[in-house]
Amino acid sequence: MKKLLLCTLLGLSVFIPSVFAQTDVAVDKKIEAVQNAVDTSAVKAPADIADVKADADKSVDAKSAKENLVVVRKKEYKKLTSKIIEKMIFSLLGGLGIFLLGMRYMSDGIQKIAGASLKKLIKMVTNNRFLACTVGVMLTMLVQSSSVTTVMAVGFVNSGIMALNQAIGVILGANIGTTVTGWVIALKIGKWGLPILGISAFVYLFSKKERVKYFALALLGLGMIFAGLELMKAGFKPMADIKEFEEAFAYFNADDYFGVLKCAFVGCVLTVIVQSSSATLGITIALASTGVITFEAAAALVLGENICTTITAFLASLGDSTNAKRAAYFHKVFNLIGVFWITLLFRPYIEMVTWVIGSFRGVADLNAMGLVEVNGEMVMGFPHMTLGIATVHTIFNVANVLFFLPFTGFFAAKLEKLVKDKKVIPDKTLTNLDFQMYDSPFAAIAQSSHELKKMDKKTFGMYEELKSYIKGEGKEKNVSRNIFRGEELLDKVQTEITDFLTDVMSQPLSHDEIEEAKKQLLLADEYESVSDYIMSILKHFKRIEEANMDFSPTQREEILQLHQLIESFYSNIHRKDKNIQMVHTDAIVESDEITGVIRKMRSKHWERLSEKRIEPLLSTTFTDVLNGYRKIKTILMHVAETKAGIK
Repeated sequence: MKKLLLCTLLGLSVFIPSVFAQTDVAVDKKIEAVQNAVDTSAVKAPADIADVKADADKSVDAKSAKENLVVVRKKEYKKLTSKIIEKMIFSLLGGLGIFLLGMRYMSDGIQKIAGASLKKLIKMVTNNRFLACTVGVMLTMLVQSSSVTTVMAVGFVNSGIMALNQAIGVILGANIGTTVTGWVIALKIGKWGLPILGISAFVYLFSKKERVKYFALALLGLGMIFAGLELMKAGFKPMADIKEFEEAFAYFNADDYFGVLKCAFVGCVLTVIVQSSSATLGITIALASTGVITFEAAAALVLGENICTTITAFLASLGDSTNAKRAAYFHKVFNLIGVFWITLLFRPYIEMVTWVIGSFRGVADLNAMGLVEVNGEMVMGFPHMTLGIATVHTIFNVANVLFFLPFTGFFAAKLEKLVKDKKVIPDKTLTNLDFQMYDSPFAAIAQSSHELKKMDKKTFGMYEELKSYIKGEGKEKNVSRNIFRGEELLDKVQTEITDFLTDVMSQPLSHDEIEEAKKQLLLADEYESVSDYIMSILKHFKRIEEANMDFSPTQREEILQLHQLIESFYSNIHRKDKNIQMVHTDAIVESDEITGVIRKMRSKHWERLSEKRIEPLLSTTFTDVLNGYRKIKTILMHVAETKAGIK
């Protein structure tokens, strides 16, 4: 049973490279505390150190104790028992699960609070590479996941919201924004994880205000991150004192170039398994902070984690448009090139990071042990590891972005040449909705909003083509085919948007997001209904043509006059120079005027019937056409009401 448990834990840990570069000193921990108090100026001894030193002086000469501290002695290992293995597995699995769930809760809470800000950020993305990069940084800081940001960028490119070079700028910014996680973890508030978790949980459960609830959810996630990290540290801590684990991890080190590559590869594999670079960063910090791996091995792990964080965006691009694939490919190339050049300069890079931290914190060796507070007690540990790893992560990504940022246009052009456009399928629907956007409801709704704009544009195009048909400009056959095909496509588009938004609404959404999704569902139905009546009017014209009849010049003139009035009405409800409430108010007046015009046309038609005989088919068809236009006007009025939040 013991062997089975050992194999299980080794299987979970086999992807974590480590180097036991620490030397154990077989002296009492009291003497270690004395030496730390004597030799480390950055750490002040607690009040009972004097007593400890007095006890130590009674049994060991102070000079010989100091000498013993620098002599490498035979390491005393703990015996591996099933109870230790069980405790480690439970701590590791529980800690990782809590950490991942905390990241999700914090991300969800922040997204709900900052929903409007996130929409503004997306709209800010322009061809200015620096602005796009800044947006990427801000988005990632808010959603707390570079994977979510890059998947959003790929999805937006796929749907046409962003151009390729804009998405590249956002992806570059995401790589800087993801380093914030390391600095959040570096905050020395691990012991406050459970209190933060508990207090915010109560606020979330009992608060009735939506904004307060989501703020509490974000704090709840933060508390879970720290609580999960502490659990993982507790799980990894026994590894440093158990021979079996030392032997297992001894195959990996970062002392040479090949060792750095091995560690980076293992970090990459671990990120693929966990599907979160933030989680693997937390694991790395937990390993290094407990002395299981050295700072150099942790730094190499971080490099590998940066490579395989790209897998999520790559998977999201499968089956998407060519531009979406290009954005995902850039993400991979960017990280691969960055890791390649930094591994070549790994040793100088580590020395530079140590120098940077030393300049501010007076630390000569990040692998040096010192007193750290754990559960209210001062114990020996590695107090500067977390800061060092966060610095490695940040400098690496910032340097990469600064290197690539001037060449975003160049890479976009190269990708357009290397990744060829797919052949356009004529019957392909208009939508490019990405069903992987559910982790970010605001992004999913932004994407469906973009598809609705395309649907609106297509409907208006059909309406203009109908005018061309009525005028008889000689392209009736092509126009007729385009209108019938357009109506069929819009039917499919409405179905896709409805399915998409229905699935989105099954996710936890804020009140504003629910209202926006409902509004979009109504608009999709309205635009599709307009296309139905456009096709219906066309069918009326084709019916009298098939009967070898035609409207009189007066009737055609009236129909075209009505068509133009509704076309202006259509344009006015989309005006952007007025706020939506003013547009709705103006639409009410204009709608009533059009209704009056239709009534006058119908009255004139009855007068003509009393003066001159008109074929019954022509008579009924004319009134049917007027009714069709009236229906279109009514639906457009519904569009104005929906946009104004009235319907």
